[in-house]
Amino acid sequence: MKQISISEVEGFGIGHATDEEAATGCSVIFSEQGAVSGVDVRGGAPGTRETDLLRPENLVERVHSIFLSGGSAYGLEVGTGVMQALEEDSIGFDVGVAKVPIVPGAILFDLTIGRADVRPDAAMGYEACRNAMKRIPFSSGNIGAGTGATVGKIKGPLYSMKGGMGQYAIQVGDLQIGAVIAVNSFGDVVDTESGALIAGVQDQGQFLNTEDLLIRQMHEEKTNRFGENTTIGAIVTNAKLTKSQATKMASIAHDGLARTVRPSHAFVDGDTLFCLSSGDIQVDLNSLASLAAMVVERAVVDALKSADSLHGITASRDLKR
Repeated sequence: MKQISISEVEGFGIGHATDEEAATGCSVIFSEQGAVSGVDVRGGAPGTRETDLLRPENLVERVHSIFLSGGSAYGLEVGTGVMQALEEDSIGFDVGVAKVPIVPGAILFDLTIGRADVRPDAAMGYEACRNAMKRIPFSSGNIGAGTGATVGKIKGPLYSMKGGMGQYAIQVGDLQIGAVIAVNSFGDVVDTESGALIAGVQDQGQFLNTEDLLIRQMHEEKTNRFGENTTIGAIVTNAKLTKSQATKMASIAHDGLARTVRPSHAFVDGDTLFCLSSGDIQVDLNSLASLAAMVVERAVVDALKSADSLHGITASRDLKR
């Protein structure tokens, strides 16, 4: 098993559009031939587009792109720009009179830093899709959908830390599998290799621990007061998967979030993972599922370790160890 870049996984291109001043952006995963895809939505406050289409019993088998975006529900407009870029290249589901690009997506909330009145739109979606088509090497940190991401928000933005966009991919023989994750969680983030908190709710550089604070505050009247979250991402692989298997793979891959984000899948998160398959490499599904959770786990850690402080929000790399 060797580590590779997510950009090396066969059949996919990943591109970003970023606005650091507004602290927002979007990311697009592109598959020219179309990828078998599934999705699993775990958070209690999701924002998604066309995820019902990916249910195994429904007609369409392949997607041509998926997008991950900031901007809360406004960011769903990114899908329009992605569709425009794909249509210009005659990429889509052939319905006879046209080719309709299949473009599911998910959004996260990043309006509390930067500019709340500037959100990813169709133009940014178009730019990110074109960048994905160029197969520009992937960058982690304050980029794309992770630009305005923050983590550890139980006490509000002043006590949160900078989240970001992360990736991790591996190759085992001919098999390639990787994950790209935009980490914008309500909870704290743990580096599973060391067992240490690396980002989360903090006061002057000292971690306060979200799970401990939740227990202390459990009898307060309002329990849905933290609505500025959501971790979204995708697993990409050249393994051969059916639509049902891709859906199950996305579900199991959420174990990677649960290992690193504490707590994860909260009522105030919209945690959503896609799984996309571009190839025909035959592998044991249980082995693949284990790897899917692992690459998600490590992509989350990469996002936090790669992020830089932005608009006064402290990053993990700023803290003294």
